[in-house]
Amino acid sequence: MIRYSDELIDEVRQNNDVVDIISQYVHLTRKGRNYFGLCPFHNEKSPSFSVSPDRQIFHCFGCGVGGNVYTFLMKIEGITFKEALEQLAERANIQLPTLQSNADTAKEELKSKVYKVNEFTAEFYHQNLYKPTAKIAQEYVKQRKMNRETLEAYRIGYSGKFDELYKALKAQGFGEQEILESGLVNKNDNGTYIDRYRNRLMFPICDARGKVIAFGGRVLDDSKPKYINSPENIVYSKGRHLFGLNVAKKHSTKRIIIVEGYMDVISLHQRGITNVVGALGTALTEQQGWLLRKTTEQVVLGFDADGAGQTAVARSMDILQKMGCDMRVLQIEGAKDPDEFIVKFGEGRFNLAVDNAISLVEFKVKNLKKELNLENTGDKIKFLNQIAKILSKVENTMEREIYIEKIAKGYNISKEALFAEINKLIYASTKGEKVLQSKKIEVHHIKQEEKNEIDEDLKRRENTIIALLLDANINVFRKIKERIKPEDFKDEINQKIASQLYMELEKQDPNINRLLDTFDEQTQNHITMVMATDYEIEDTEKAIEDILQKYEREKLDFRKREILKQLDLEKDGEKKKQLGKELSDIIIALAKIK
Repeated sequence: MIRYSDELIDEVRQNNDVVDIISQYVHLTRKGRNYFGLCPFHNEKSPSFSVSPDRQIFHCFGCGVGGNVYTFLMKIEGITFKEALEQLAERANIQLPTLQSNADTAKEELKSKVYKVNEFTAEFYHQNLYKPTAKIAQEYVKQRKMNRETLEAYRIGYSGKFDELYKALKAQGFGEQEILESGLVNKNDNGTYIDRYRNRLMFPICDARGKVIAFGGRVLDDSKPKYINSPENIVYSKGRHLFGLNVAKKHSTKRIIIVEGYMDVISLHQRGITNVVGALGTALTEQQGWLLRKTTEQVVLGFDADGAGQTAVARSMDILQKMGCDMRVLQIEGAKDPDEFIVKFGEGRFNLAVDNAISLVEFKVKNLKKELNLENTGDKIKFLNQIAKILSKVENTMEREIYIEKIAKGYNISKEALFAEINKLIYASTKGEKVLQSKKIEVHHIKQEEKNEIDEDLKRRENTIIALLLDANINVFRKIKERIKPEDFKDEINQKIASQLYMELEKQDPNINRLLDTFDEQTQNHITMVMATDYEIEDTEKAIEDILQKYEREKLDFRKREILKQLDLEKDGEKKKQLGKELSDIIIALAKIK
């Protein structure tokens, strides 16, 4: 695999501001020196996700994740370091070297060829649609009232005879490797090449940038299966893409409607609803959730009204909630899917349905009502209890009260009873936490409590020293180095970081951001936590001396406690004598520290 130079990695990093990149995914607000927003890696109500423009790092104080611009892109897009580097280099208009290992070069070349195969095929099928041999496809297009603009926007095409595409690709000069890798052609056991798609209406699937990565084909008669999709390959992973996103982005990013099928997307676009995409599966994946999160402000789920569609809604809402998306559920009563709904009732009524799409809470309550008979007393009690559970998890008090008011009125439930049940659940949860904490205190000996408290102080002191070292001030490093060795750090992670930092700082020209890339995820998270924490140091010289003195005292205190514990257990007289001598030295050393 290609090994890019540290200098090139640094150049790309320096030309991609971490605030600019993260702002594409997270709404950030400046507070003092840093920016804050809701963490994209866990569900939270209060912003704990910090981005530092000075240090070019991010850190979430809620879930602990952290890193630099590369780390963020890798995590949120689910890509490799190389892919993150390539994306950022392209963004910064920096040319990456093409010299690679044989295996890596071959892979990249194959990838490039498959993209070209896909592009050629999309155009080939699209032109096929207008030929006399495509009468069946033309009739279908006419029947579905697809206009020329829609056909062109989505490059809809037609696949004909059993080896028509294969022959066209060979005539164009493409090799068997890229043709087979694309999944557009299959090879039989007898060596015969057959097009995967035959006599089907073709839908090219593009990535967000508009590159053709796969295809979907719909039958034009009663054949089965109704749809055939490209297999996953070197350029295509269905869980990372959304059909029509490249088109939807051109029209609106305020709100995006997500539907199940190609024809739902096409039908809606046809009637002026252009902010629509297809899921390419039964439910959303996390990668698709991130795509939506960075593209739009609100997601409206418009899946089919059948059981499978509603199950997909529930699964997708969990994904989107985790992403922190503003999401709604489209209610399409009187039709099996959005396509049938807009054909039957028109775009005006469809737009109204989108505007009135319901929230996650309302969706759960509505589904719950379907399962129970509210005329039955037992079911009504069960309904009340389940609603209370749902609403007790709504953290915003005002939002919760609005739902209580609305649900109580809509389902003829006592508002007071609902309030009481919710408060009971919230109280029980809080009480449980307090009881648990109380039990923990009871089982710990008082000396153990004190020890833990002191150990935490020591850890905080070590973190402060690491923070000072990370500032890469050589004079500060020299002062610390005189008094503390890497092995002196009690926290294992701090010890590992200090060892690497000392080596980097010895070079006189340290690159701390580069160092971040060399550590594992846990260590990266710790470093960014340390760097993101505001230690409020005004007088560095005085602070260093104070910190070092306190650190030395805490280190000696720590060892003193260890010795006292050992002395209680030690039976060997000689060893006890040695421990006593060490204890005496520590007491003298402690007395000398101010």
